[in-house]
Amino acid sequence: MNTMGGKESQLLTMLEPTVEMLGFELWGLELFSPNRRPTLRVYIDKEQGVTVDDCASVSRHLGGVLDVEDPFVGEYTLEVSSPGIDRLLFRRDQFEAYVEQPIEVKLRFPFDGRRKFRGWFLGFDGDDIIVRVDKHEYLLPLSSVDRARVEPTAEWIERARPAAITELNESVKEGDAVLDHSET
Repeated sequence: MNTMGGKESQLLTMLEPTVEMLGFELWGLELFSPNRRPTLRVYIDKEQGVTVDDCASVSRHLGGVLDVEDPFVGEYTLEVSSPGIDRLLFRRDQFEAYVEQPIEVKLRFPFDGRRKFRGWFLGFDGDDIIVRVDKHEYLLPLSSVDRARVEPTAEWIERARPAAITELNESVKEGDAVLDHSET
């Protein structure tokens, strides 16, 4: 189950093998059509994080796939990005990594008189996500989610930091200590 529409799902199926071949996870994608010129935003991720060079490389490869497959009529814009810390969630397994974290959910149709819910993601009850807003728990059908964005806490961010960043920080600290010793 994912929160993407039909055209987006087709594009995901078309592009995912290329992204995976390059060593990344295709986290999700969004398709916008401002002024009838579509913009395709592709989010990539990997355990060590994503650099600007990674995005440029993936963009070149995906551009080639899109030029051959030609899924758009006329011109389009391709954007490749990291999902970021406050990432959008597209699939159930992505939600599961953020239990007990702040979340903002927008539904396709109103539920209990509203479409937007900002609170704490508590998990799943069957095919529904549980979101606590203030002191009320809502069961929202995952299939009705238009957009969901996680807003992780500082503790979650620290716990989820890639080991490479931690090692880099440690080596910088050691390097600073060496520099301090050489100046004395």
